Amino acid sequence: MNTYIQRRGQIETYFDRTAAQAWARLTSDAPLGRVRASVRRGRDTMRELLLSWLPDDLRGMRVLDAGCGTGAFAVAAAQRGARVLAIDLSPTLVELARERHGVAHGEGAIDFRSGDMLDPALGSFDYVVGMDSLIHYQPVDAVRVLNGLAQRTRIAMVFTFVPSNPLLATMRAAGKLFPRGDRSPAVVPVTESGLRDLFAKDDELCGWNCLRSQRVASGFYTSQALQLTRDE
Repeated sequence: MNTYIQRRGQIETYFDRTAAQAWARLTSDAPLGRVRASVRRGRDTMRELLLSWLPDDLRGMRVLDAGCGTGAFAVAAAQRGARVLAIDLSPTLVELARERHGVAHGEGAIDFRSGDMLDPALGSFDYVVGMDSLIHYQPVDAVRVLNGLAQRTRIAMVFTFVPSNPLLATMRAAGKLFPRGDRSPAVVPVTESGLRDLFAKDDELCGWNCLRSQRVASGFYTSQALQLTRDE
């Protein structure tokens, strides 16, 4: 997991220091230029897609929002009654999430924390959601993360990856969507078949089914969602 730890440090530095203001603006209602506006639309569409794969009634359920950013997904899940633990590597973005959203939402509630999504002290969950939180890791490391989360997930995991295509293979960096001063660490495109092959070789994940898969493309934003559920 050394490569995971090294990459985690780079991601934390980027989101917490280099581009915190840019991402705060991206996730707000502030006017944006053409490129960033297309990214915002894509992220909004992806969030709605991931939510549609969860039950409408999440009362009594515990949900992990892994890589919560400024908290939009966590709020939507809590509004369905879930008890959400929303965690992100960036203390700056987590604090912004607290300022924007608070902790109580109807019958649900949100516990915002900064830290590592793999921390076993976080406990177990009914659902785990990782929206664009694994896209900067090598596929082998991303699968190791999913293995660790799977051991503490009762029903399903929903996450996104960057689907490999010629354009993305050339760019190799989602940060090119932003000015040079706040570019993100490079994303790692991967094919769905490549991920499924890695799942089949993993002792924990081979017992999970790939239930649904769907791509979202909006201008400069392209990401693909995948739902894994436990075998009955």
